[in-house]
Amino acid sequence: MVVDFSTLIFYGGDMPPGKTLSLFRRQIDQIDQKILDLLNKRSRIVLKIGSLKTKEKRAYYVPSRERRHLDRLKKINKGPFPHHSLQSVFKEIFSASLSLQSPIKTGYLGPAGTFTHAASLRHFGHSTEMVPMTSISKVFEEVEHGRLDYGVVPIENSMEGVVNLTLDLFLDSPLKINAEILLPITHHLLSQATGLNLIQKIYSHPHATAQCRQWLEENLPSVPIMDESSTARAAQRAAEEPHAAAIASEYAAEIYNLRIVSKNIGDYPNNYTRFLVIGRNEMPPSRDDKTSLLFSVKDEAGILYKVLEPFSKEKINLTKIESRPMKKKAWQYIFFLDIEGHMKEPKIKRTLRSLERKSVLLKVLGSYPKSL
Repeated sequence: MVVDFSTLIFYGGDMPPGKTLSLFRRQIDQIDQKILDLLNKRSRIVLKIGSLKTKEKRAYYVPSRERRHLDRLKKINKGPFPHHSLQSVFKEIFSASLSLQSPIKTGYLGPAGTFTHAASLRHFGHSTEMVPMTSISKVFEEVEHGRLDYGVVPIENSMEGVVNLTLDLFLDSPLKINAEILLPITHHLLSQATGLNLIQKIYSHPHATAQCRQWLEENLPSVPIMDESSTARAAQRAAEEPHAAAIASEYAAEIYNLRIVSKNIGDYPNNYTRFLVIGRNEMPPSRDDKTSLLFSVKDEAGILYKVLEPFSKEKINLTKIESRPMKKKAWQYIFFLDIEGHMKEPKIKRTLRSLERKSVLLKVLGSYPKSL
């Protein structure tokens, strides 16, 4: 039955509350039915696209296509449905669609409930098979050998800086960066206990402890803090001990059935971690990309200025530069660079050719869509 508002007019726009609520609920039920029908219609088209991709040996996962589609939807969204919710809803639709075409396996630094796990779910959605790995090195290894389709690894935190191990692994890895994820880091105090006065010890990763130092000193100054390998492992330990607590995410609280005793205990409100999606293929342009690369140069006066000068001449924005010692040769350094644009753009091609002539080593790690 189609519901209209002629009944409301009959009552002069002042229908009894129960009657009005019933009409609205029936209208929502009809809309939800239409949404379900359209999702299934979309899925049938997705299956046809998957068959074509299989025949033509094309990649199933194309983050640049997802990015363009989300940008277009945001532009035409007139509200009141919020942009951030629109992104979350369609990420799950993309995830379900991808699982219909070709189920993919994504590895992350585990165990379940880490911020890397949360970043993986935000990017790939819940229809992707998520596989916890014991280390960042293991994520690289499993993707390289084809046992995982993609991996998600941390690259830098706005408070703690760069993750050196991730940078080092790129030096010898053939993998490419396929996407980036920017995740706000919000720390909570989790426990089985019902109040702060019942907590006798705290488990935490050292980085999380450092980011909550002021709150801990003000609220639990005499409670010992035990280091753990991850915030998720800290939550696991707290779930095993009735008077222990953990500094971890809201997602970890859900997984390990813990109470949030105190919310948002971090000392820094603008705390973000950047993650990278790594895979075996290069990504096509999305119109709003970054390119990451590494290079090494001879040790001579002014050499860094010389190699970076072409970026300035071509008006290419450098968003990050980081140096690391080259472990195979003393006092030799590797520079990691993030720039705006895609490696296929003419001005970036020209600049990379110039950089290659002046470098003893140049490796493009990938071009990929900027994080939303």
